[in-house]
Amino acid sequence: MVKEIQLRVNLIEERKENILLYKASKKLDVDKKEITAVKVLRKSIDARKKDIIFNYKVAVYLNEPVPEKSDYTFNYKDVSNAKEIHIVGFGPAGMYAALRCIELGYKPIVLERGKDVKKRRRDLKAINQDHFVNEDSNYCFGEGGAGTYSDGKLYTRSLKRGDVRRIFENLVFHGATEQILIDAHPHIGTNKLPKIIQNIRENILKFGGEVHFETRVTDFIVKNNKLQAIQLQNGQEMPVNSVILATGHSARDVYELLHKKEIALKAKSFAMGVRVEHPQEIIDQIQYHCSGERDELLPAAAYSLVHQVNNRGVYSFCMCPGGFIVPAATANGEVVVNGMSPSKRNNKFANSGIVVELDIDRDFKKYEKFGALKGLEFQKDLEKIAFYAGGRTQTAPAQRLGDFIDGKLSTDLNDCSYQPGLKSAPLHSLLPKIIGSRLRKGFTAFGQKMHGYHTNEANIIGVESRTSSPVNIPRKENLEHTEIEGLFPCGEGGGYAGGIISAAMDGERCAEAAIAKL
Repeated sequence: MVKEIQLRVNLIEERKENILLYKASKKLDVDKKEITAVKVLRKSIDARKKDIIFNYKVAVYLNEPVPEKSDYTFNYKDVSNAKEIHIVGFGPAGMYAALRCIELGYKPIVLERGKDVKKRRRDLKAINQDHFVNEDSNYCFGEGGAGTYSDGKLYTRSLKRGDVRRIFENLVFHGATEQILIDAHPHIGTNKLPKIIQNIRENILKFGGEVHFETRVTDFIVKNNKLQAIQLQNGQEMPVNSVILATGHSARDVYELLHKKEIALKAKSFAMGVRVEHPQEIIDQIQYHCSGERDELLPAAAYSLVHQVNNRGVYSFCMCPGGFIVPAATANGEVVVNGMSPSKRNNKFANSGIVVELDIDRDFKKYEKFGALKGLEFQKDLEKIAFYAGGRTQTAPAQRLGDFIDGKLSTDLNDCSYQPGLKSAPLHSLLPKIIGSRLRKGFTAFGQKMHGYHTNEANIIGVESRTSSPVNIPRKENLEHTEIEGLFPCGEGGGYAGGIISAAMDGERCAEAAIAKL
């Protein structure tokens, strides 16, 4: 017999050996000898009160062994000579589309503009140290997409779009720790993701798929509204049956190409703002109600904040406890920041995007001439402002948080995890009013919700502009583009996902849709 129960454990109890066994036997009123195993299904921390509680959902096995294998199996087939599906982009959506093709007996041919995870590291070093951006290989482009070297958080609200558990189990199948199946807010870490992604690629190749790096798609050959071929940067044309377009939210050249060819696009609402970085100790003390260092059993504290300012949400985005701020530009002449955390989340800083909702129908009147690309052009302009304010390198404009709220230039800045460096700048006046004024009010409200958050010991760094795509590539119910037969917009780049897991689920769905169309 197996019984699922909820257990609550305080910090003192958490230190005790076999505490879950003891609590399970007491709650079920059975002898401990009858319990074969207590398997943790879910774990979360409740730190709302001073007495911190670990909440466990467990499966208690009574006189019954624990199954050795997962309920999920992944039966990959040799597809060397099978029908082909072309996939443009090798981020989460593209990777999972390729894996699903192999499961269903079709050969994925992946075309990725960037480099593999190992070669990509040299280009990341060049951004951080030399302030040079390789426009095909950076924090957004390359094997694994933006998630590889940005964070690896796996939390998603997209529970109705597919089987979330299946995506997690597949990550474990390819080398992730089983802890991601348990944690309420699972996270792999930017130091461990590259190996998992490499394992996925090797599995695709093992079963007959193809992955081509440094292969940028530059044109789509369309006849009678049907996609016939794709053209590569070297001039080669590849005939295609179906193409899954999984290029991510930063592949601006793809949006511009589609717009130029008058292939239907839609402008989409999105959010922009800044990164804020506190010493991790400050966030720990606020969240765990402690002074000094947090208890060793507690992870680096995170937070989630939202406040309405003038009918717009101001909210935290991609919060990275114990993390780093990284340069996420995809071209020279722009500054973009993002956050990442290693698996142990043991850096001394905590950072988060703090962004403002933007309404595509109300906020971009000056950009109407750009049509579906109006949000994209606004995004570009803000990134150029950040570039010039930072000194025309990857040095980022920054301000102490209290100074930003008070509207004054910071005479100096706090230490920061952002490797290219910071330059003091009046972000309160540089940011457009629709963003800057709302951020100032939002930060003030956050300081009231989290006492100690509003502090001059924190920096804000600009700009956090790539939260999601400002463009939607429309598709029909069968996931095919509304006008172009054989084209399947997918993942974050199409406007259909908001993170690793939702993109992976959409990749699987698009693979199934593309195959059904053949």
